Amino acid sequence: MRALLYDDTFPRLVRDWRDNPGKWLSRLVFLLGPWVCLWMVEILNENDVFDDLAPWQVLMNMVFYYSMFLALRLILGRNRRSAALGALLCFAFGLVNHYVLRFRGRILFPADVTGWRTAANVAGGFDYSGDRYITQAAVLLACYLFLLLFCVPQRRRARIRLPFALLLWAVMGGYCYAFFCTGMLPALDIYTQQWVTQRNGFLLNFSIALRYSSIEKPAGYSKDVVLELMEEYPALRREDRQRPVNIVVVMNESFGDLTVFDGLNASEDPTPFLHSLEENTVKGLMYSSVTGGGTATIEFEYLTGFSSLFQPPHTVAYQLYVEEGMPSLAALAKSQGYATTAFHPYKSSGWNRVLAYDYLDFDRQMYEEDVPDPFLIRTYISDQSDYEMIWQSTEVEESTFFFNVTMQNHSGYAQGWNNLPRTIQLPNYLKAADRTAEQFLDLMRESDKALEKLITYYSQCGEPTLVVFFGDHQPPLTNAFYEALYGKKLSERNTEEVMRQYAVPFFIWANYDIEERQDVVVSPNYLGALTADLAGLPMTGYMNFLYQMYQELPAVTPVGFAAADGQFLSKAELNEEQRDWLWKYEVLNYCGMMDLFDEARPMFYVEEQLEQFE
Repeated sequence: MRALLYDDTFPRLVRDWRDNPGKWLSRLVFLLGPWVCLWMVEILNENDVFDDLAPWQVLMNMVFYYSMFLALRLILGRNRRSAALGALLCFAFGLVNHYVLRFRGRILFPADVTGWRTAANVAGGFDYSGDRYITQAAVLLACYLFLLLFCVPQRRRARIRLPFALLLWAVMGGYCYAFFCTGMLPALDIYTQQWVTQRNGFLLNFSIALRYSSIEKPAGYSKDVVLELMEEYPALRREDRQRPVNIVVVMNESFGDLTVFDGLNASEDPTPFLHSLEENTVKGLMYSSVTGGGTATIEFEYLTGFSSLFQPPHTVAYQLYVEEGMPSLAALAKSQGYATTAFHPYKSSGWNRVLAYDYLDFDRQMYEEDVPDPFLIRTYISDQSDYEMIWQSTEVEESTFFFNVTMQNHSGYAQGWNNLPRTIQLPNYLKAADRTAEQFLDLMRESDKALEKLITYYSQCGEPTLVVFFGDHQPPLTNAFYEALYGKKLSERNTEEVMRQYAVPFFIWANYDIEERQDVVVSPNYLGALTADLAGLPMTGYMNFLYQMYQELPAVTPVGFAAADGQFLSKAELNEEQRDWLWKYEVLNYCGMMDLFDEARPMFYVEEQLEQFE
């Protein structure tokens, strides 16, 4: 082997380099391509590749970049063509990721790819103008493509010898298998980044998210454990509560009360009516599982009681996990004689809602085409027109469970100010951090006015009505804006401060007497059970469990927890009793979503639960 290497191969390579320098230059430029792509994509990812990524993160990113370039080379057989195509593909994905980062405050995830129809629906409302990141990346791409032009073109397809080609495919396939199908990543304690999603580098973090795109069985899970929990948490009747004729649920798009930040200093309160509500009202903050986007996740948590905490980060249950007959608050209301309606005044193609609402047992669905002559604010149907559809529906039906997801306040906030008065001013340092924030606050002002009309209407209605109102998440304003509100970098926040960016208002109001409570803390996975309790609906065993767990951990989110004593905790800070509650929750969550066997059906399904009351 030594003689073969030094007596034959090495001299032959030297002669080839001397006789064909252009061919070797082409090879060197090809091998440089993955490094150029990493640098280019991380510029678009708003990372300094030299400072923000650890050496191991650079290495793991480079494995994927080189794998892509080598795969293209094996398929196309030409260095220049493969390198140019690889660079263009990387720039395209980097650019898409850059816009997602700009609009959502996080990088592109696999769930965003499957949700492209929803993204296309609202794409016109965003600002796609260039910035320094796009300019720098485009210059780098142009320089690399210009360098490729000076490489000597191949006259014919250059084949790689079959044994070596098979070895390359085997190595790349083996690494992908280890990465996606084994415990390599958990063993290395590598997971997707959620707070600062750029931290792993774009391609690595996207690949890690893809790796975790299936729900894993909880430790200690078994059918016997589920059956024991079913015995411990039986179904309950709520005969001590007045049952309303109408249950109206409004999840208001991007409705965030930014006065929770001391640094807001707005010229006036954007939501004075919301803050004035006290009579017959349960009111406080709901700690959402998402911020800046992910509306369908909060819909799912509210309607089912399942938590995204136990799902792979940034996956969308409406697209991946909802199955026909899945237990839901709508199904419970329907079993009690309510007509169930889901209404979203926008396109039905978003987040697979048509199928998801059908599986969750809604009798009727309404979308933007069902709103006659709507009043628009910017380009979206206003909350005022939205609420008019609600009270028209409750006038027609004898008893209604109405679930509404509004659209007025959807980002982006660089749209024109059509039918939106300019009333609220921000200090100059906040304007500089995000020039669109004032539009968002004026949208909140219009939402608050429409909300006052909604409550006024039902306060004069003769039929007992329960109104549940909550935002889905805070708006996708820039990271610089939130850093100005906090007065510190986002990476320097503690758990309580992080969760403040996930806090949105909620209230439950009735036009009849209910016990009043202020400063209540909740998360969306519990809010459906609280709705059932206040509405006097029977509670399934699973709802009973949620209601009891709520007393111990009133907020459960992927970024932190709120304890009964008011502390905000990371998962590592939970005590033994809190961890036990969380484990039982994970077991029931997994059973209800992924492994619902016949004996466990009475824990989750309305019909089986109600048979116990006969």
